Amino acid sequence: MRVPAPLTRRAAAECAGTMLLVTAVVGSGIAAETLTPDPGVRLLVNALATAGALVAILVALGPVSGAHLNPAVSAAFAVFRGLPARDLLAYVAAQVLGGCLGAMLANAMYGLPAVELSRHARGGTGVLLAEVVATAGLLLVVLGTVRSGRAAMAPFAVAAYIAGAYFFTSSTSFANPAVTLGRMLSDTFAGIAPSSVAAFVLAEVAGLVVGIAGVRVLYPEEVA
Repeated sequence: MRVPAPLTRRAAAECAGTMLLVTAVVGSGIAAETLTPDPGVRLLVNALATAGALVAILVALGPVSGAHLNPAVSAAFAVFRGLPARDLLAYVAAQVLGGCLGAMLANAMYGLPAVELSRHARGGTGVLLAEVVATAGLLLVVLGTVRSGRAAMAPFAVAAYIAGAYFFTSSTSFANPAVTLGRMLSDTFAGIAPSSVAAFVLAEVAGLVVGIAGVRVLYPEEVA
């Protein structure tokens, strides 16, 4: 049985992975803005770049920390996989820090202020419902692959789901509180206004609850 890496190393992997993920999200959003005025093409560029980067990050960092990169995923692993409370807190703190650093890094790479609060308001009943759906669906994909004994497929399944959810959800599928907080720091195509963040995070928490319930129903037993 493989011995888990020390918590400090796992937290560092979560921070680095979430930073790279948000860098990909925000950086590709900025690049898309410079490439085309068409919002559909911008979204496509953003989705493909995010999905591609996500596969690479999950494959590279999965062996270190599990590459949760998402407080909702870590909370679900605490429920289903016994992630200790101390580890959960360390993971969440690392993910939030990484998300903020990722947005700052993307801004800096494109010559923008490192911190520039977004003015892109996002909200409304439909958009918040979309965040519930996006987060719950993500957890079903993550835990479904793990509990069915196909964990090796998780990076590809998760990336495919996120790429699709960019288009089938009206919120463009943030599905991640750490990413939501990070994207607040960039006043670009991928940003979210601070006034919209609390509602998005609450919707993601609701999605976490729905996702956990769904996993309990669909995958009551884990394949050894």
